[in-house]
Formats: sequence, C-alpha cells, structure tokens
Amino acid sequence: MKRLIVIIMATTLSTTLSAQQLSAEESDPKTTKYMQGYPPPADKRINARDGSFFEFPALRYSVCHMREFMPTVGVERLNRTPTHCFEYCLDPNIDNLTFTPTGTTDTLTFAESLPLNYTDGILILHRGKIIYERYFGELTSERVHAVMSVTKSLTGTLASVLAVEGVIDTAQTVAYYIPELAESGFGDATVRQVMDMTTAIKYSEDYTDPEAEVWKFSAAGNAMIEHPEGTPQGYYDYLPQIVKDGEHGNVFGYRTVNSDVLGWIIARASGKTVAELMQEVFWGQMGMELDGYYQVDALGIPFAGGGFNAGLRDLARFGEMIRLGGTWRGVQIIPEEAVKDITEGGSAEPFARSTYAKGLPGWSYRDMWWKSNNKDGAFMARGVHGQAIYIDPAAEMVLIRLASSDKASNTLLDPMSLPAYQAVADYLKGKREI
Repeated sequence: MKRLIVIIMATTLSTTLSAQQLSAEESDPKTTKYMQGYPPPADKRINARDGSFFEFPALRYSVCHMREFMPTVGVERLNRTPTHCFEYCLDPNIDNLTFTPTGTTDTLTFAESLPLNYTDGILILHRGKIIYERYFGELTSERVHAVMSVTKSLTGTLASVLAVEGVIDTAQTVAYYIPELAESGFGDATVRQVMDMTTAIKYSEDYTDPEAEVWKFSAAGNAMIEHPEGTPQGYYDYLPQIVKDGEHGNVFGYRTVNSDVLGWIIARASGKTVAELMQEVFWGQMGMELDGYYQVDALGIPFAGGGFNAGLRDLARFGEMIRLGGTWRGVQIIPEEAVKDITEGGSAEPFARSTYAKGLPGWSYRDMWWKSNNKDGAFMARGVHGQAIYIDPAAEMVLIRLASSDKASNTLLDPMSLPAYQAVADYLKGKREI
C-alpha cells in the first residue's frame, strides 16, 4: 500500500531533473503533445491510475482537462447566455512594469515573469474593467482550469456566509456537526479553528515527503484506483483516523483536511454539498461564462480542499464580487458581513508562531483566505503550482493567475509572484481615473 500511495499520488513532485529544467515553451502541451492522436501514442498517454496526469510536464496538459481523468460533479451557470460581461480597457504598460524578485538583485518585467512561472492564464481587473488578459499553454477563454487550493478559499467563503446566516455556529465543536469525528483529532476543535486552520492534528502537508499524510489522504480520494480492504474508501472515510497533536487554537497549520472537514460541516448543516452551494450562491447568480466542476471521490463527495475547476474570467467575477463587499453588478450576492469577516479578521498570533511566518511575515489567515496585512490590505486565495486570486483594495485591483509550474509549493513561487503583483498594484494606484 505504501508503494501504491507514493506511485499514485506523487503528484506534485517532478519526476526527473530534466523535467524540472524544461522551459515554459519546451513543456507547452503543443510541444509535448500529450494525449494527442486517435489514440495517443503509448509514450504520450497520461492517466490518473498511475499519477502521471499530475506530474510535470504532463500537468501542463491535465490542468485544463481534469474532467477527462477524474470523476466530477458540475457547477452550472444555469443562464446559458453570459450576462454583465466585462468592459475592456487594456493597458499595454503592464507588460513592461519591472520588479525585483525577493532575495535577488535581478530585475524582471511583468511579461518576462509569466513563462518563468509557467503561467497558463492571467487577468487583471482595475475598478472592474479588464486591463490585462493573456492565455498560454492549454488554457483558452473557452476552457476551465484546475484552481487547486484556491478551492479552500471558496469553501471558506461559503462557511462565512452560512455563519452570518446562522446556519453554522463557528463556536460549536466539529463533533456537534459531525459525530463521526468525535473521537478524531478534530472532535473538540471549534468550527472557527477549522476555518482558520488552527487545529492541532498530526498531519503533514509536506509535498516533498512521499510519506506525508497528504498523499494518503489524496489516495483515499482517488476514485480511479482500487482501494485495498481496510484502507479508507474516500475523503470522509479517511478523516476519522486523524489524531490530535497539541492544543487547538495555538498555531496556524496549513492542512488540506481542514477544508474537507469544513466541507462536511457545510453539507451536514445546510443539507447541500459545496458543489450545490457554489452553483446556487455564485455560478447560478453571477452570469458566469463557463460551467465549473469539482473533482469527486468514489462516493461522489466533492474535494472541498482542492478540486474546483473554473474559467479565468469567471474567477475574476468572483474576485471582484469579494472586492466589492459581496455585490456584483448592483446585486448583493452574499452578506457584506461575510466578506468583512474574511478581510478584517485573521489569526495573527497563531500565524506568527507557524513556519509560514518566515516566508510571509506579518500575514494572517481567516476563513481559508490569506491576508497580507500590507499597506494596501491585500489578501488572496492560493493554490499549488501557481494558482491565485489576489485582491488589492487600495489599488482597486483583482488579479487572477492560473498556472502549471514545475514547483508545487507557493513558498518557492512567492519570491517572484508577490513582488510582481505589488508592482502592478503600485502602478495602478498611481494612475488617474480610467
């Protein structure tokens, strides 16, 4: 079983040194030609059974084709004709903005940084207008892309809404909503501690360690493999075996299982899955251009911690709605109080005690959103391999990036990404009214 987990879910580890060194152009699916042909040649086939669909550079293809590798459940836009389309006011100066990556003396232009981050798509809104939009690799304006752990922030947003509406009591324990987890490490944690990831549990999210629990959890949720008798048969079947390690509330610890516990609480309290709520609250109301979808386990449970897939412009709609306090085109989509809880809260002290404080000093975490606490009040949703919804209130900016970097951890991507985002924000703050 150990070998199976390592092989199947070594998903964020590059397979060879040569693969890690491939440039964006060399790893472009148009160059590598994965899954091309009728049928594809044997050496160009990738799948979910052996984990090859999520290894770099095959990842650059699969991020736009997850539905072809894993079972999914749809998040439909309902209105088949997009409404409230964006106004364009493209700014050619963005490409030439310069910045210095953290820890270096190098200077890069914004355009130069995009292939270095294996960007698949990037869109920038300023005051609700599209000022920058580019697509690379396998992504187009007509395709959706895996958003990885940006999904967590969507889950956290739903929980924040349900908390404001009184459907969820964040002071209650996990066991109150999910008796199946009463004897687990989550049992006596509060919903708030789950939402802010300050639960004290034995669970490693170290993607570079093939023995880390994150791979076992991922394997449990992989519907494309056979699960030996006695092993977890899905996400919810895995969660009860997690044990407590310390005292809840003391230290921030980024762990995907918190998001799936929260997804379970949302479903149990509301009577609807996160996929159903995403459709009801957002995709069905906001005039989205493309249907989204969630990857699911063998029991049809949506992966609330990382399984959502969506289009670039639709994510921009979501981000702009959050920037405007829950409104979209004059309609209050979610309560303003739910957005305020995201933007004004934050587990500052527990975050400062965590290992993340070294790379993100002064940051905090609330409702599964990352808050920079910088001079602009910027906050973001983040996902492995370079996914981001970055909102800068002072610059009136929403930036969406979808990517398929050879590096999984944002710790390795932040030194280039965050200064680039700030360079755009500083430029926009200096502009006159559009």
